[in-house]
Amino acid sequence: MNVNQPPHLATPYMQPMPGGYQQPVYGGQPMPGGPQYPGYNGPVQGYPQHAPSQGYPSSSGFPQKGSPDSFTSGTSSPITSHYIGLVRSTPTSGAPPAAGMPLPPEQMQYNQYGGQGDMQNGPASLTNQMQRPPVSQPYIQTGSLPQATNFQQYPPSSTSTQQLTNQMIGMHLGGVSTSAPPPTATSFGSHSSLPPSSGSFPASGSGAYNPYSSNQVPAAMNLSQGMPPTSLPQVQPTTTQQFTGPPAPQRLPPPQGFSSQPVAPASHYPPPISGGPPRMPGQPLSGPPLSQSNNISPTQTQTAVPGMILGPQGPPPSMPPPGQGGFPLQQNGSFGPVRGPQPGYPATYPHTPNYGNQPGPQGPPAPPPPAQKRLDPDSIPSPQLNELPPQQKTRHRIDPDAIPSPIQVIEDDRTNRSSEPFITGLRGQVPPLVTTNFLVKDQGNTSPRYIRCTSYNFPASSDMAKQSQVPLAAVIKPLATLPLDEAPPCIVDHGETGPIRCNRCKAYMCPYMQFIEGGRRFQCCFCSCVTEVPPHYFQHLDHTGKRVDCYDRPELSMGSYEFTATVDYCKNNKCPNPPAFIFMIDVSYNAVKSGLVALICEELKQLIDYLPREGNMDESVIRVGFVTYNKVLHFYNVKSTLAQPQMMVVSDVADMFVPLLDGFLVNVNESRTVITSLLDQIPELFADTRETETVFAPVIQAGLEALKAADCAGKLFVFHTTLPIAEAPGKLKNRDDKKLLNTDKEKTLFQPQTTFYNNLAKDCVAQGCCVDLFLFPNQYVDVATLGGVPYQTGGSIYKYTFFQMETDKERFLNDLRRDVQKDIGFDAVMRVRTSTGIRATDFFGAFYMSNTTDIELAGLDCDKTVTVEFKHDDKLNEDTGALLQCAILYTSCGGQRRLRIHNMALNCCTQLADLYRNCETDTLINYFAKFAYRGVLNNPTKTVRDSLINQCAQILACYRKNCASPSSAGQLILPECMKLLPVYLNCILKSDVLQPGSEVTIDDRAYVRQLISSMDAADTNVFFYPRLLPFSKVDPASDSLPVALRTSEERLSKGDIYLLENGLNLFIWVGANVQQALIQNLFGVSSFSLIDCSMSALPVLDNPVSNKMHAIVTMFRAQRPRYMKLLIVKQDDKLEMFFKHLLVEDKNLNGGASYVDFLCHMHKEIRQLLS
Repeated sequence: MNVNQPPHLATPYMQPMPGGYQQPVYGGQPMPGGPQYPGYNGPVQGYPQHAPSQGYPSSSGFPQKGSPDSFTSGTSSPITSHYIGLVRSTPTSGAPPAAGMPLPPEQMQYNQYGGQGDMQNGPASLTNQMQRPPVSQPYIQTGSLPQATNFQQYPPSSTSTQQLTNQMIGMHLGGVSTSAPPPTATSFGSHSSLPPSSGSFPASGSGAYNPYSSNQVPAAMNLSQGMPPTSLPQVQPTTTQQFTGPPAPQRLPPPQGFSSQPVAPASHYPPPISGGPPRMPGQPLSGPPLSQSNNISPTQTQTAVPGMILGPQGPPPSMPPPGQGGFPLQQNGSFGPVRGPQPGYPATYPHTPNYGNQPGPQGPPAPPPPAQKRLDPDSIPSPQLNELPPQQKTRHRIDPDAIPSPIQVIEDDRTNRSSEPFITGLRGQVPPLVTTNFLVKDQGNTSPRYIRCTSYNFPASSDMAKQSQVPLAAVIKPLATLPLDEAPPCIVDHGETGPIRCNRCKAYMCPYMQFIEGGRRFQCCFCSCVTEVPPHYFQHLDHTGKRVDCYDRPELSMGSYEFTATVDYCKNNKCPNPPAFIFMIDVSYNAVKSGLVALICEELKQLIDYLPREGNMDESVIRVGFVTYNKVLHFYNVKSTLAQPQMMVVSDVADMFVPLLDGFLVNVNESRTVITSLLDQIPELFADTRETETVFAPVIQAGLEALKAADCAGKLFVFHTTLPIAEAPGKLKNRDDKKLLNTDKEKTLFQPQTTFYNNLAKDCVAQGCCVDLFLFPNQYVDVATLGGVPYQTGGSIYKYTFFQMETDKERFLNDLRRDVQKDIGFDAVMRVRTSTGIRATDFFGAFYMSNTTDIELAGLDCDKTVTVEFKHDDKLNEDTGALLQCAILYTSCGGQRRLRIHNMALNCCTQLADLYRNCETDTLINYFAKFAYRGVLNNPTKTVRDSLINQCAQILACYRKNCASPSSAGQLILPECMKLLPVYLNCILKSDVLQPGSEVTIDDRAYVRQLISSMDAADTNVFFYPRLLPFSKVDPASDSLPVALRTSEERLSKGDIYLLENGLNLFIWVGANVQQALIQNLFGVSSFSLIDCSMSALPVLDNPVSNKMHAIVTMFRAQRPRYMKLLIVKQDDKLEMFFKHLLVEDKNLNGGASYVDFLCHMHKEIRQLLS
């Protein structure tokens, strides 16, 4: 029986469900009581779908919570699930519908990575559309009215409630007690019980979401007062339930009048029941022992123990010594004292709690529990559910507010660390979180905008690193854009001699080099080799051993700087030519008929004036060229001396060559009139085309040959619409096969069909030819294969599925403008050097590697990151710490060869507690996501998920064993710096790449997999844990934003409007009871029913509310590297399922666990490792 199944509330938002209470079902037996509705499995795409198999896939993890079909029975009925996806035939021959033309209804679907149609997933009728059950229901205190519940087990079986209560006994999450008696039956496993898992995927592991059998209950967990890391209201407001009519009979849906209210924001709390919770006179409380965490009095402890069944389980808790009130300082890692109300949530319950020994109007105080020998919590028998008093039947539920809150952590960091600048002078400082706005002052270590580490205190030995299992990694963003109030890296020019370097390891001069012998030599901080200082660079030392010109030289005083490179750093020992941009436009039937070709040509007329340039240049030196293609390629001569552009056709795509040299790549200002004439003519030239087939590889080959002929680096902008099935090199076949999902062959869907594109990418990298791919598919295009060239050349992929001019034009044009204008380096090589003791062993990102040390990027822009993992090859010294130096050699957009250097000094430790105290969860999650997303190339997704869970459990188990003070094994104790690791890790496990719904296409998964691979920590943070903002709390007159909410359905109020962003999409969710005045001010219509959900932009209305919403949307978009598509979602609308898919603290319909469930599961894994 699963400890994690909460009592189910009737329907979301306190609304009775029309036609009874139905739900998705799971195993093969329909649930009685009416029609079944389809499950939602993630974002919908309009690709040809196969009818998905029914039932639960073996690796789908935690099943969905079920809503109770009886409110009196204590057992759950077997229920089944039908995943009803759209079944579509593959397209027949002939011209397919154009991307912008009206599509038949069955093709118009919404897709969170691409475009949006009007497709509804599932039944056509919206009146009976199933509401997703609220997933993390509020914990029901003893003050609730009686409510029996059913629990859905992992495998449906008739497990008795005996195990259910056993599981909850002693469940404690949090603070380490100093006064609790030591655990009696806790045996900690030896070091050998924690095998290293980093870097390898076991065939199976304890990390799996294993179904619980009747004799294998999850580890007991104890939730006590000391536990919440954030804040915990002492008592949840009571949940009122109205009954109109007689109670519901067994096995029938509850009556229409029944409603149960989920926790809502402060203004929507139900009135409390006065006088405290009902309790039978003289009725004893029963349950597990209360560990005396934080020296709380017994009454206090019993008051605020969410998720516990109290009972006679041990000696009465001891009172704190006189005068020792309040909370002692916490051991690092146990959750601290209860704080004030959590931001965005109500304060504590106003009425006096009436639990335990506190007398109240309901009856005399309960007698103290009899003294009893302390037992292992899992072995204590518990009463059957039907024997429990009514108010105790639902008390096993963990209060979501009592577990670590991402919002609380983010807000605390903003409060504490945004006001003061982050000065980088000290070694091993942990920077503010990625969600905090702060100013950086470079005083010898690089800015966290360039490098963030998983830990800023590396373990001194490999044994210690293996024991902790914490990955030692750095997320490096070499060309990151800085805020306007921070200075870009200084450029240092040493003339013809070039930068000063160590003779042995070739590290570049940096602030950590030690000058000796009066300044005539220096000792390398990386390899300890002594090198002569060149005469022109000599300077005397002061009394501290520093050079007297130290603060005049950026390379001796700054963490980040640039050197101008000499010809020795250039290909063939000659300075590079200025780079080129080549625009390659698909002019097949789909592209022309959708209006895409005309749109691109019109935009390029203006865009070529905004090519990137060096800061001091008046105009860009980048040259441009133009190619169009379908089954053949058309090159254009736009030489400035021509009156009209000339077209040259190459039909021999098997042996690609460039038919002209002079006039293909031109300066924009010199050839402006010819270019404008060409861009006007292209849409007319192909207006009547009937050609539906395209080539792809020859297009890239053509661009590559053009750059070779011009002897320069550059970037190809390829606008492509269909799977390349025309006879040509790189021809592909459709392999969109849903039957491979959740099989061992699923990994092949992420791998390219052919090695042809890998070889092509290698040739591109050698020439410095970067490829950016803009895809506009109406069906499967094999992103896994086509994306290989952009991926390996340091380029980007943009995808607009079912491109519609009215809804996707703005997003595409903004993405294109930013892509063309952003800072970029060409023909780049990057190497990470480390001090003795560690070395870089693994690399993640969009790049190519021809050896084990050099990262090669044909293009490196300001958004791209490379994640590097380090391993020990010797012991580190606590005194000297560990040093990293990242050096990037690249050609600037002005054609200059440059070296950008980033230096980072880290601490080293011999105590595990110091390692855990200096970790950064956002960077850890970035590493884990990239590690897992690369893992799916060679392993089944279930193996990857199990490996992640296993490694995370080992990290937390090692902390528990070695760093936390002794306490009951029933306690879950998390390091302060890692208390959000479970919630964020669960978001990765539930992501569409690792646990997709049946409607998530293979192309979408491949697209997201490649997108994440080069994201920085800030972007992965909001992608996996989206930002949810309540618009009612926004003050139109203020510049500040309200505190965000936790991403759970129970946080939503039907009387409010919410914004939700994940870096790709921006949702505005409108509750059904929003005031008409607000709807009028925002949408310009008089009522909720008149809001048009197909709008891709909000109307511009002249009022403060509308202006503020536009300002927020603009600000959100400016913070992300991609232009987020705006989606208006009304409560109970068909698009709401996509919005709810991003409420990541809830259980999802693909089998992903809720945050509460996953935390319990992690606790079970940790206890298994420790026992």
